[in-house]
Amino acid sequence: MPAYSTNMRLKFPIVALALEIITIILFAVFAVYDDGKKLTSLLTSPVFQDVHVMIFIGFGFLMTFLKRYGFSSVGINLLLAAFGLQWGLLMQGIWHMDHGKIKVNIFKIINADFSTATVLISFGAVLGKTSPVQLLIMTILEITIFSINEHLVASILKANDVGASMIIHAYGAYFGLAVARVLYRPGLRNGHENDGSVYHSDMFAMIGTVFLWMFWPSFNSAIADPGYTQLTAVINTYLSLAACVLSAYAISSLVEHKGKLDMVHIQNATLAGGVAVGTCADMNIEPFGAMLIGLLAGVISTLGFKYLTPMLASNLGIQDTCGVHNLHGMPGILGGLAGVVAAAMGKKKNATASMQAAALASSIGFALVGGAITGLIMKLPIWGQPPDQNCFDDSIYWEVPQEEEENEGTHC
Repeated sequence: MPAYSTNMRLKFPIVALALEIITIILFAVFAVYDDGKKLTSLLTSPVFQDVHVMIFIGFGFLMTFLKRYGFSSVGINLLLAAFGLQWGLLMQGIWHMDHGKIKVNIFKIINADFSTATVLISFGAVLGKTSPVQLLIMTILEITIFSINEHLVASILKANDVGASMIIHAYGAYFGLAVARVLYRPGLRNGHENDGSVYHSDMFAMIGTVFLWMFWPSFNSAIADPGYTQLTAVINTYLSLAACVLSAYAISSLVEHKGKLDMVHIQNATLAGGVAVGTCADMNIEPFGAMLIGLLAGVISTLGFKYLTPMLASNLGIQDTCGVHNLHGMPGILGGLAGVVAAAMGKKKNATASMQAAALASSIGFALVGGAITGLIMKLPIWGQPPDQNCFDDSIYWEVPQEEEENEGTHC
């Protein structure tokens, strides 16, 4: 079977249905309803829905900036998230079994959505260059490795990471970058005609940005202790995001020709404050502390998009389609370091700087090693992948409306 086999008529249905059947069997054996006696907050269900919107609308539409890849950005996002949340329930549940059963409740499905977020972040790094089958394989492996690291960080190291700057954002970004490096395509070294946006595709991507920006306080506070701690997480995230917008806009204008704003910066760097404040969102860092974190995150993220992404591609062979290193990777590290400092200053009871640092190192280590291994598995010819000339193009895996194909033909 050639490495660039793109016909999915048998391959994709077999893999997708096999994975779902295996998952259903595992649910039949291990999953039961929770009795709900330990649920204490009436706010949990709305928060879950906020997180759910972020996963399916926020992440999906944020990736629609590519001019010929909108179907795949939203559609494959739905596919991976739908499978990922099921697999996440199982992989996270095995660490917290009760009499040999996984008791499914609102907290577990929120955490399942969290596990899915790691895959969607990594998806951004390889967007347009992988097949749906490859991405399903990535999903099952990444969430499995994620659950191991999460258990290590939360249950063994007992580090604080309520908004998951380390275990979701940094992990998902560096996992995706490791996969992207292994799947490096020399033929795309000088770019691709479809690896870019048009006016309307950038508008669609801004829909994802706004949804993510609005609901990020729910994401960072979803698993915080109800009451004062949860409110603190909401306020810190709210203020960090707001400060981040100002710095992202300012730096974008500063580094762009004639002081104009770059839509890539605005779509992404404005969200970096939510990522960076995640680890210490529920800590008593004071409102100005959250704003400083957001301000710095906006600067780092914008500069990363402008200068670091091209350097990674040209010098290290890391072709990061969505710039996840700038939105999730570096802000995730910033969040982890902020957590180390906050713990050292006694801003969170029982949190220690050494354990926070170990959690950050663990998350990055698992991501890089796990991503490299996953990339090697995804590279096997059996899964198929798009040839260089068909990257960033929906028509290779989707039925595209005839008028779109005709328009594309006239542009060539």
